[in-house]
Amino acid sequence: MNIVYNDKTDVLYIRLDEKKQDVINRRVSEDIVLDIGEGEKVVGIEILDASKHVNLERLLPVKYSVSKAAV
Repeated sequence: MNIVYNDKTDVLYIRLDEKKQDVINRRVSEDIVLDIGEGEKVVGIEILDASKHVNLERLLPVKYSVSKAAV
């Protein structure tokens, strides 16, 4: 599992399966998009406006990285 938060766009992405594969995006709510891979399995979860929905500190002890947009 890999968790990336972009503080410029306020998007949290949780990748559940690191296998390279084609995915289909399915919006399940205004702020949640699922990446669906082989076998109709969820391989990624994108949370838009993440700071409104998730407390990053609560994700600990899971390690996460903060991705900053290029200046």
